[in-house]
Amino acid sequence: MGASLSREPSIHQLRLYLALSEELHFGNAAARLFITQPALSQQIRELEKRLGVRVIERTSRTLALTEEGRALLPAARAAVAAVDRLKRVAEAQQRQISGRVVVGTIGAEASMTHTRAVLGLLRDRHPRMTLHLVNLSFGDHMAALARQDVDVVFLRPPVTEDMELHHLATEPRVACLSADHPLAASPRLTLAQFAGFPVVDMPEQVPRLWWEFWAVDPRPDGSRVRYGPVVTDMESLMHTVATGEAMCFLPAAARDYFPRPGIAYVTVVDLPPSTSAVAWLRRRRSEPTITAVRSAAQHVTSRAEADRTDDQPPALAG
Repeated sequence: MGASLSREPSIHQLRLYLALSEELHFGNAAARLFITQPALSQQIRELEKRLGVRVIERTSRTLALTEEGRALLPAARAAVAAVDRLKRVAEAQQRQISGRVVVGTIGAEASMTHTRAVLGLLRDRHPRMTLHLVNLSFGDHMAALARQDVDVVFLRPPVTEDMELHHLATEPRVACLSADHPLAASPRLTLAQFAGFPVVDMPEQVPRLWWEFWAVDPRPDGSRVRYGPVVTDMESLMHTVATGEAMCFLPAAARDYFPRPGIAYVTVVDLPPSTSAVAWLRRRRSEPTITAVRSAAQHVTSRAEADRTDDQPPALAG
C-alpha cells in the first residue's frame, strides 16, 4: 500500500474498525453496527487505503489484526473519544443557549422535598427554562455528569474532585438487611455488630471513595469490608439484600421510599449521617444555567434554615 495518505480516515471508519477489532468477525461486527457485512468490509478497505497500511489480516477461516493494526488501536480509540467529548461539550453549550437543563437524579432524589423545591423555584424564576429529568444508575450517575450528558445531578456525596456541590439536607443512615438476617430483629445496632457480614458492591466505574463512604470501609476499628455481589440500581440492590447475599447502609428515607417484602431497616447508633446535594462540574460553575441552579439551591437551603430558626422556642430571659 502507498506510504502517504491521500485522505484522512473518517471518525465513522475508525468506529467501524474499533468494533471489528473487538469482534474479529465481519458478520458479528456488522450485526452489532447495524450495517451489512459487504458495507463494513468496503469501509475497512477504504480505511486501509487512507491509512496506507493493512489493519486486518484476512484468511478464508480467520480474521486477525495485523501488527500495524494493533499499533493503531490506541490512537484510533483516542481520536474517537476526542470527537465524542467534542460533541458532548457542543451539546452542553447548545443546551445553555436554548435554556434546556438536563437534570440527573439517583435513587429517590427526584422525590425529595428539597429537590422538588429547587426545581420548582427554577421553574418560577425562569419560565422559559426547560428541565429534563433523567434517573441514573449507581454506575453512571457521576460518569454522566463528567461526560456532560447531564448538567447537574441530585445525589448523595461524596463526589470526585472535578465536581462541586451544594448541600441540601442531612439525615441519618440505616442498615438495610434481609428480613431473616440474624441482626434484623434488633431495634438498635452498632457498626461493630456488622463485622464479617458482606456488603453489596458497585460496578467498577463507580468511584471507590463514594462506595467506601456508603459501605463504611474501613470500619472505625480499621478492619476492611468484605464485599458481596455487584448491584447496578436500587431494584437489583433490594433483590440482593432480600435474598440474604449481602447488606448495605442507606439513607433513612429508604424506609419510606423503598419498602420491600423481605427487607428490614435497622437504626445504627454510631453510623455517620448522609447528605443530599446538587452537583455540577467545577469548570462549568459560571455557565448561566448552572448559575441559575446554584442560586435556586442556595435560596432553598437559606429558606429552610430560616424556617427552622423560626420554629425554635424563644429563649428564656435570664
